[in-house]
Amino acid sequence: MRCAALVAAPLILAACSSTSTSTAQPGSTSRFAGLFATAPVAAPPATNVTAFNPDDCPQVDTRTGAASLTVSDKSSEGTAADVRYELSLNQLARQCTLLDGNLVMKIGVQGRIVLGPAGAPGPVDVPLRFAVIQEGIEQKTIATKFKRVSADVPTGQDNVIFSDVDDDLSFPMPSRAELASYRAYVGFDEMGDTPAKKPAAKKPAAKRKQ
Repeated sequence: MRCAALVAAPLILAACSSTSTSTAQPGSTSRFAGLFATAPVAAPPATNVTAFNPDDCPQVDTRTGAASLTVSDKSSEGTAADVRYELSLNQLARQCTLLDGNLVMKIGVQGRIVLGPAGAPGPVDVPLRFAVIQEGIEQKTIATKFKRVSADVPTGQDNVIFSDVDDDLSFPMPSRAELASYRAYVGFDEMGDTPAKKPAAKKPAAKRKQ
């Protein structure tokens, strides 16, 4: 059982741009704004880092239909009583760096976990899909990445804020004209790392007797 909703509005956070999809708790905005300053950053593979104009960094938004996710004990025909927890995204932000001819996007995500009637405190895996799309008559996927973010709902609480910063979504730097049509998206992807089932092999047709 899944449900999804999308409401986007612009929000300026320090030196990065973000969108908001729900109302966060008091103090959560300041914690989110500090993600870029406190999140660990992997060592760059090269040292040829070039300053990048923040205005040229592709905007980041939630993917339509993927801004929230309801996880239930039943895969189908479940009721509200079967809901384990609900996930939602409420703030996104991005920064860009030009590294050896590649544009590296650093995307911050903040969301909320709300326990349902069938849920319980403890660890929760948050399935997130990051993607960069070139908009146009025919959309083109430039880069995509799936990851599961580990979160935890403490005992005695029925909802908690989670956050993550992904700093290695990269792709070759296009022309400035092309870059203007690029947009980054984040959304929940429950089946992101599940191997696709191969179709069953068809049995050869029986030969008719002459």
